[in-house]
Amino acid sequence: MSTLSTPQDIRPGRLDAETLATNFSDLHPALTRHEALVEADRCYFCYDAPCLNACPTGIDIPLFIRQIGADNPTGAARTILEENIFGAMCARVCPTETLCEEVCVREIAKGKPVRIGDLQRYATDHLLATATRHPFERADPTGKRIAVVGAGPAGLSCAHRLAMRGHAVTVFEAREKPGGLNEYGIAAYKATSAIAEAEVAFLLGIGGITVETGMALGRDLHLNALARDYDAVFLGMGLAGVNALAADGHDAEGSMDAVGWIANLRQTSDLASLPVGRRVVVIGGGMTAVDAAVQAKNLGAEEVTIAYRRGRDAMGASAYEQEVAATRGVHLRFNLQPLRIHAQSGLVTGISFEKTVTGSDGTLAGTGETVTIEADQIFKAIGQSFVPDGVSQEAAKLELQSGRIAVDTDRRTSMANVWAGGDCIFGGSDLTVVAVEDGKRAAESIHAVLVG
Repeated sequence: MSTLSTPQDIRPGRLDAETLATNFSDLHPALTRHEALVEADRCYFCYDAPCLNACPTGIDIPLFIRQIGADNPTGAARTILEENIFGAMCARVCPTETLCEEVCVREIAKGKPVRIGDLQRYATDHLLATATRHPFERADPTGKRIAVVGAGPAGLSCAHRLAMRGHAVTVFEAREKPGGLNEYGIAAYKATSAIAEAEVAFLLGIGGITVETGMALGRDLHLNALARDYDAVFLGMGLAGVNALAADGHDAEGSMDAVGWIANLRQTSDLASLPVGRRVVVIGGGMTAVDAAVQAKNLGAEEVTIAYRRGRDAMGASAYEQEVAATRGVHLRFNLQPLRIHAQSGLVTGISFEKTVTGSDGTLAGTGETVTIEADQIFKAIGQSFVPDGVSQEAAKLELQSGRIAVDTDRRTSMANVWAGGDCIFGGSDLTVVAVEDGKRAAESIHAVLVG
């Protein structure tokens, strides 16, 4: 039983429509033509281009910036999309501050890198808005059929590259809409104007790709049957499981999964209808934790706290993401691990944490000292897990490593003619740009096997 007596206060309509529209407006407004030309002129066009090497998809960054400088945004977009068909979304959500921009010579020399992400958005948005036909053409049909499981960045990247090579692709998606993380998991203020849906429609414009929604592996599909009926299979179903919170009272009303809450927010047409607490606590240290916290604040929560069990430097969210949270009024507290969620009549009223210290060997230990924070609503953002139910019947053939699908450098699994990529593979990252590269690399491997 809780010692906190303040009644729970979770309700919709904390802010008016105009304020909500402002709070959820574009985090970074798009560059104008003049701004893009000026920014492109800042690039040194380095011979060894450290930015190119830092890009997981290998975009020729100096080339596309030079094309923007020559007032050719369409050509720049094609250069980007040749390597990353999700260039528009990645321009918005890719952590450029820890990838290409971090190694930019301007950053090293002057402390202010070329705004590579913003320039990429300028080019790709221009093409999406003006293109009358898909920039890439399909090769002659090969007669080969490939099944892709999962319509997220990895699956659709694989499907697009295979279609471009002349193969026929069927994409099976468990949810009602394609897009995966881009559609359901990105903060609404990072991906405005239905960009995720528009980018998927653009990608499918190449032809040769059929998408079937409401089709889940292990329920509606079975891997053995797919491997038998198709020439190749790509698995890109992401992480469907949510890590459990090992704390008393975790199932009290008002304690919820941050991933599911963000997905609901992304799909709503009326932000004012979404209930949010007056005092919100988010448990976790990754980008999902930041996205949940910032959006709770944007909806009108008065007090929002991110509580992370380790120190600031160990957070999965970058320093930039942490700064975004702080500037939006989110309190970041560190070295706190959850002990107990307090509730009155089954409703969340607060949460107690134990303070922690990190040993010289990196192990985490509790100090015995506790802290209690009053809260109406608690979001758990402590990671997701791969659910192997859909491949369990093939467990003897499909090797897992640390609970995820084991693959080689070409993203081939231990099962013949089955590839995998994205978050569901061992070593997978929760970055869109990495998933895109997985899908592209697997597609080229599949193509080589089928036609070689």
